[in-house]
Amino acid sequence: MEIKVLQDILSANDRIAERNRHLLDEKGVFALNLMASPGAGKTSLLLETIKRLKNRVSIAVIEADIASSLDADKISKEGVTTLQINTGGACHVDANMLNNALESISLEDTDLLILENVGNLVCPAEFTLGVDRNVMISSIPEGDDKPYKYPLMFSVANAVLVNKIDLLPYLEFDFRNFSRGVGVVNPKAALMQISCKTGDGMNEWISWLLAEMKK
Repeated sequence: MEIKVLQDILSANDRIAERNRHLLDEKGVFALNLMASPGAGKTSLLLETIKRLKNRVSIAVIEADIASSLDADKISKEGVTTLQINTGGACHVDANMLNNALESISLEDTDLLILENVGNLVCPAEFTLGVDRNVMISSIPEGDDKPYKYPLMFSVANAVLVNKIDLLPYLEFDFRNFSRGVGVVNPKAALMQISCKTGDGMNEWISWLLAEMKK
């Protein structure tokens, strides 16, 4: 019975995700789902991305947290449309939450929509949303074993960003082991090393994002 209920939930979610996909396509919006564990650097990446792109494309951000609007407050200071979703305990954003949020955003005036999903390496990967690309952030302090421990999250990512590479001299992290793990579960994923603190790798990330928006 539990399996049947889960199948029904995911099936209903997928139908709403398809509606989201049609709506975003109709309005010409490129949508990005940003996923990571808490503290990996989702908000930092968002801020650096906005600084580099806000004069080139129109950006809207949906911030999802279990509670508070701390990250949304930071993002809104950059002068982009920002909407807060509080999931009230849910460990992910589902397609219906996104659908409701889209009603409050002027999609006609938006080129790039970025959702910062709830910090979690499990649930966000299980729910399709209808976005164009999924981006996964992992960070040096988390260790190089995450692709092996959380394969589903890495398998749904179009790009995997390894953040905080400025900490490599101080922490043990085997990038070859990490890369091998990503390659096993998702050989097509773009893999990039970045530091939101120093700016290293950010040009590669921005180039990838702009290229994907043109496809």
